[in-house]
Amino acid sequence: MSLSLYSPFVSTGYSHCNHPNHIPPPSTTTTTSALPPSLRHRRRELRSVLTRSLDPMEVSGVDSEGKEFNSAQEMWREAIGEEGDETKKTQWYRDGVSYWEGVEASVDGVLGGYGHVNAADITGSEVFLKTLIQERLVNGGTNQHLVALDCGSGIGRITKNLLIRYFNEVDLLEPVAQFLDAARENLASIGSETHKATNFFCVPLQEFTPAPQRYDVIWVQWCIGHLTDDDFVSFFNRAKGCLKPGGFFVVKENLAKKAGFVLDKEDRSITRSNPYFKELFRRCGLHLYQTKDQKGLPQELFAVKMYALTVDIPPKVHKTRSKTRSNRPQIIK
Repeated sequence: MSLSLYSPFVSTGYSHCNHPNHIPPPSTTTTTSALPPSLRHRRRELRSVLTRSLDPMEVSGVDSEGKEFNSAQEMWREAIGEEGDETKKTQWYRDGVSYWEGVEASVDGVLGGYGHVNAADITGSEVFLKTLIQERLVNGGTNQHLVALDCGSGIGRITKNLLIRYFNEVDLLEPVAQFLDAARENLASIGSETHKATNFFCVPLQEFTPAPQRYDVIWVQWCIGHLTDDDFVSFFNRAKGCLKPGGFFVVKENLAKKAGFVLDKEDRSITRSNPYFKELFRRCGLHLYQTKDQKGLPQELFAVKMYALTVDIPPKVHKTRSKTRSNRPQIIK
């Protein structure tokens, strides 16, 4: 992915309202029926514009060649055709895999030439993961057989440096065969009988269905951008039933902050904004448990955010002035 892309768009208005469908009522001093027809028409137009501006899918975006799109729907129509055009959609995924097949199977290769960010990335992920394990899993995960799924595992970078130290078994999911072969080699001498890489699935994310109730954690990092919105939702709907009680998803991805989204035409991926992600999570029926911004990455790269997502509804958060309130679970709105 071209991590240094700059977008000329600034998304405004839609991220500051908890009720995206709420439009202020007409003034009590003048009824709608008393307005002249021209003003009533303009009010309806304004109401429509305000509603669209609050929808993350209706915010403008840009592609890697500088082309502007008025909405995500417009971008997807160009990228994968109208609904039902399976040929163009299949080509989208084939082109994405082809791009990565031409990339060196190394840390520097899978990180787009930014191999030096590996340490900062792993450190940020570990701090986030440790807190989640302690809070979500019984007895903080101790004396349990824990299993994780590493989605878009590449050469096994995250499994080797992080997951295998916290989980008894880690399954790796990766569509690029040469990356998965490298992962097998990289992990052959890592771990032990009680902490090991178990399964290596060479399957695209959009086609994979995990085993029921196998995983405590499903880790999704720097790969979900290759999925269309519909396949994004379909994947998580399938994967929800694959979590054990108390299990959770971690999604760690680049964020578009100067636009609603940024389409990379080279590797066939989309960088979504925070509101865009939240809308998709809502469509998946997932609940936002915790988030954390990744620190220590070069400024020319996209911002990176970690999301912890649960299937169960988090406890209700009561209004309080406690400083810890922001760290408590909340339902995506």
